[in-house]
Amino acid sequence: MSGKRVDDFVAFRQRMNARILEHDNQVVKRFFALDTQTYKDGALPVRTKEMLGLVASLVLRCDDCISYHIAECKNAGVTRDEFFEVFSVGLVVGGSIVIPHLRRAVDFLDELESGVKA
Repeated sequence: MSGKRVDDFVAFRQRMNARILEHDNQVVKRFFALDTQTYKDGALPVRTKEMLGLVASLVLRCDDCISYHIAECKNAGVTRDEFFEVFSVGLVVGGSIVIPHLRRAVDFLDELESGVKA
Protein backbone atom coordinates (compact mmCIF):
# COMPACT_ATOMS: atom_id res chain seq x y z
CA MET A 1 0.00 0.00 0.00
CA SER A 2 1.19 3.50 -0.70
CA GLY A 3 0.09 7.06 -0.18
CA LYS A 4 -1.52 9.50 -2.59
CA ARG A 5 1.76 11.24 -3.44
CA VAL A 6 3.38 7.90 -4.20
CA ASP A 7 0.39 6.71 -6.24
CA ASP A 8 0.25 10.00 -8.17
CA PHE A 9 3.98 9.88 -8.87
CA VAL A 10 3.87 6.29 -10.16
CA ALA A 11 0.78 6.90 -12.30
CA PHE A 12 2.19 10.09 -13.83
CA ARG A 13 5.55 8.46 -14.55
CA GLN A 14 3.95 5.43 -16.21
CA ARG A 15 1.53 7.54 -18.25
CA MET A 16 4.18 9.96 -19.46
CA ASN A 17 6.78 7.27 -20.20
CA ALA A 18 4.21 5.50 -22.37
CA ARG A 19 3.34 8.80 -24.06
CA ILE A 20 7.01 9.62 -24.71
CA LEU A 21 7.77 6.16 -26.07
CA GLU A 22 4.77 6.33 -28.45
CA HIS A 23 6.79 8.75 -30.54
CA ASP A 24 9.11 7.06 -33.03
CA ASN A 25 12.35 8.58 -31.77
CA GLN A 26 15.27 6.16 -31.78
CA VAL A 27 17.47 8.25 -29.47
CA VAL A 28 14.79 8.50 -26.77
CA LYS A 29 13.95 4.80 -27.02
CA ARG A 30 17.61 3.80 -26.83
CA PHE A 31 18.22 6.04 -23.84
CA PHE A 32 15.25 4.54 -21.98
CA ALA A 33 16.54 1.05 -22.85
CA LEU A 34 20.04 1.97 -21.66
CA ASP A 35 18.61 3.21 -18.37
CA THR A 36 16.70 -0.05 -17.93
CA GLN A 37 19.79 -2.14 -18.70
CA THR A 38 21.97 -0.10 -16.32
CA TYR A 39 19.87 -0.96 -13.27
CA LYS A 40 19.75 -4.74 -13.86
CA ASP A 41 21.76 -7.18 -11.76
CA GLY A 42 25.36 -7.47 -12.88
CA ALA A 43 28.68 -7.27 -11.06
CA LEU A 44 26.73 -4.94 -8.75
CA PRO A 45 23.31 -6.07 -7.52
CA VAL A 46 20.18 -4.04 -8.28
CA ARG A 47 20.04 -2.94 -4.65
CA THR A 48 23.48 -1.32 -4.83
CA LYS A 49 22.79 0.28 -8.21
CA GLU A 50 19.56 1.83 -6.93
CA MET A 51 21.37 3.27 -3.91
CA LEU A 52 23.98 4.73 -6.26
CA GLY A 53 21.18 6.17 -8.39
CA LEU A 54 19.65 7.73 -5.28
CA VAL A 55 22.93 9.39 -4.29
CA ALA A 56 23.41 10.73 -7.82
CA SER A 57 19.82 12.01 -7.88
CA LEU A 58 20.30 13.81 -4.56
CA VAL A 59 23.50 15.44 -5.80
CA LEU A 60 21.85 16.43 -9.09
CA ARG A 61 18.80 17.64 -7.13
CA CYS A 62 16.21 15.85 -9.25
CA ASP A 63 13.14 15.27 -7.09
CA ASP A 64 11.48 12.93 -9.61
CA CYS A 65 14.65 10.83 -9.80
CA ILE A 66 14.97 10.85 -6.02
CA SER A 67 11.38 9.61 -5.62
CA TYR A 68 11.88 6.94 -8.28
CA HIS A 69 15.08 5.62 -6.69
CA ILE A 70 13.56 5.69 -3.20
CA ALA A 71 10.72 3.49 -4.45
CA GLU A 72 13.13 1.17 -6.26
CA CYS A 73 15.45 1.00 -3.24
CA LYS A 74 12.46 0.10 -1.06
CA ASN A 75 11.49 -2.63 -3.56
CA ALA A 76 15.08 -3.91 -3.39
CA GLY A 77 14.93 -4.19 0.39
CA VAL A 78 16.85 -1.11 1.50
CA THR A 79 16.18 -0.45 5.20
CA ARG A 80 15.44 2.91 6.78
CA ASP A 81 18.89 2.98 8.41
CA GLU A 82 20.48 2.26 5.02
CA PHE A 83 18.39 5.05 3.43
CA PHE A 84 19.77 7.52 5.94
CA GLU A 85 23.33 6.42 5.20
CA VAL A 86 22.64 6.90 1.49
CA PHE A 87 21.11 10.31 2.27
CA SER A 88 24.23 11.24 4.23
CA VAL A 89 26.49 10.39 1.28
CA GLY A 90 24.33 12.50 -1.05
CA LEU A 91 24.36 15.37 1.44
CA VAL A 92 28.13 15.28 1.94
CA VAL A 93 28.84 15.06 -1.79
CA GLY A 94 26.20 17.62 -2.81
CA GLY A 95 26.44 20.04 0.09
CA SER A 96 23.79 22.05 1.88
CA ILE A 97 21.89 22.77 -1.34
CA VAL A 98 20.72 19.13 -1.14
CA ILE A 99 18.85 19.75 2.15
CA PRO A 100 15.49 20.82 0.55
CA HIS A 101 15.60 17.69 -1.62
CA LEU A 102 16.49 15.60 1.40
CA ARG A 103 13.38 16.92 3.16
CA ARG A 104 11.19 15.87 0.23
CA ALA A 105 13.02 12.53 0.03
CA VAL A 106 12.30 11.71 3.67
CA ASP A 107 8.69 12.84 3.25
CA PHE A 108 8.33 10.54 0.22
CA LEU A 109 9.93 7.65 2.12
CA ASP A 110 7.64 8.27 5.10
CA GLU A 111 4.60 8.17 2.85
CA LEU A 112 5.86 5.10 1.02
CA GLU A 113 6.35 3.29 4.33
CA SER A 114 3.12 4.44 5.96
CA GLY A 115 0.76 4.00 3.03
CA VAL A 116 -1.25 6.98 4.26
CA LYS A 117 -3.34 8.69 1.61
CA ALA A 118 -3.07 12.47 1.80
